[in-house]
Amino acid sequence: MIDIHTHIGRGTVKEEPVFGIDELLKRMDELGIEKAVLLPRGVSPECSFFHFDTERVLEVYKKYPDRIIPFCKLDPRNGNNSPETDFKWVLEEYKNEGCKGVGELTANLYVNDERYKNLFRQCGELNLPVLIHFAVSVKYGIYGAAVDKGLGQLEEVLKEFPDTIFIGHAMAFWSEISSEVDEEKRGGYPEGPVKSPGRVCELLEKYPNLYGDLSANSGYNAISRDPEFGYWFLEKFQDKLLFGTDLCHVNQEVPIVDYLRQAVEKGKISEIAYRKIIEENARKVLSL
Repeated sequence: MIDIHTHIGRGTVKEEPVFGIDELLKRMDELGIEKAVLLPRGVSPECSFFHFDTERVLEVYKKYPDRIIPFCKLDPRNGNNSPETDFKWVLEEYKNEGCKGVGELTANLYVNDERYKNLFRQCGELNLPVLIHFAVSVKYGIYGAAVDKGLGQLEEVLKEFPDTIFIGHAMAFWSEISSEVDEEKRGGYPEGPVKSPGRVCELLEKYPNLYGDLSANSGYNAISRDPEFGYWFLEKFQDKLLFGTDLCHVNQEVPIVDYLRQAVEKGKISEIAYRKIIEENARKVLSL
């Protein structure tokens, strides 16, 4: 298994134990995860008090090159807070050090903001996928690239940057697995049956450069809130989905591991789909 989404470092709650590399590797061994993408933590001011930046990710990668896949992280406001900032030289340095992608992007700007577009274009030119935490809006108290209901801003950048691979993550993205999206609940974990496929399904089918990160409660909730729909979704979009956990806390539960294993064991999804989701798609997207 290849996990597309993990973090280490100190969180945002004073009393929370630090989740370090030893804890991450232990959980990976327990869950049967061979390799994991390690994402920098913080960097954007909306996200965290304590940063675990790209340089620290690369230090961990050099110690555990057989287990860790490093990503780098930039904020589209870095440099001079301009839509003309040159990120390419920084991205090239990180890529040469081993980074396979950029993210998790958390700056609380609309995803079609010209500053985000500038970063996306340069990531595409260097064949670096971008993993995005999506948020419901630009406002106090949240982090992530904002999209309105219907994901129109996401579709705009998918069209404009066909050479850039986008990996969608978090509640504002996964709530759109259903066509029935409640404005008040799309920043959380909608419950109940999926009566018809939503915008996530439409965009995954329409745009070759969009993938879905199944990590965290948001990804797990999307495929488990309506099990039969979830099995259909996994099979239908087997080429566009990436297994992930979002491991970042001590004693964190990750029910998606057993959910996927049971799905294939019970014949709810094919062995081919299972292998693609848990490993093969990540190898393709990250050029492993």
